[in-house]
Amino acid sequence: MNKHEKVESDIEKLKLLIPYWVNHNNEHIQDNEKWISKVESLGLNNAAFELKEATQLLKEANKHIELVNNALETKKLQTTSEKSTDFKLKQIGVIRTPYTDNTPHQPVEDDKGEFHIAVNPEYTEGLNELSMFHYIYVIYYMHRVKRGLSMMVSPPRADKMVGVFASRSPVRPNCIGLSIVRVKKIVNNEIFTSSIDVFDGTPLIDIKPYIKELDSKPDANDGWIERTDSRQ
Repeated sequence: MNKHEKVESDIEKLKLLIPYWVNHNNEHIQDNEKWISKVESLGLNNAAFELKEATQLLKEANKHIELVNNALETKKLQTTSEKSTDFKLKQIGVIRTPYTDNTPHQPVEDDKGEFHIAVNPEYTEGLNELSMFHYIYVIYYMHRVKRGLSMMVSPPRADKMVGVFASRSPVRPNCIGLSIVRVKKIVNNEIFTSSIDVFDGTPLIDIKPYIKELDSKPDANDGWIERTDSRQ
């Protein structure tokens, strides 16, 4: 079997596996949903919340698996032997916000509700001296992005299409988000902040201090936004 035949064979195997994976996840989803109300009736609200999150992640997983199937059907799946590099990122905590259905496009400084970042206990020591900074960068994984990727997007502030890398669109090759928020206080492994424009339960990837001398550029501009009516 030559390389091309091997690729074609693997694609056919993948096509057979995809329905199995989806059905397997659906079985877990059904079981989880049966148990959620039972767990809530026991007064285990935190456990019920996490079970709901797990169920939502399974549903999201199925959507991505189905997108793989669509890519195979339209022959968009990369089948060449081009060298690529994969990275593995580790979730180091979770972001808690009052946003469950919709989020603002950018952080709203005085928005209502509690916003905090719960860092996994094993990383608590890494927060030492962070409270000395007024602002921090919060880097996270946008786990609820559902739209398909496009290199051209239409941002809310634009009256035209622009490249995805010239925008703040959440639909990116890697769904990694970045927000700058104000630090209110840090208690143990929790950072209480101003508004963060993410859904409740968003996985945390990293935190970095916002340093005035390094991060504030006096000659920064607004790019294409300067030429739009939405600038005002």
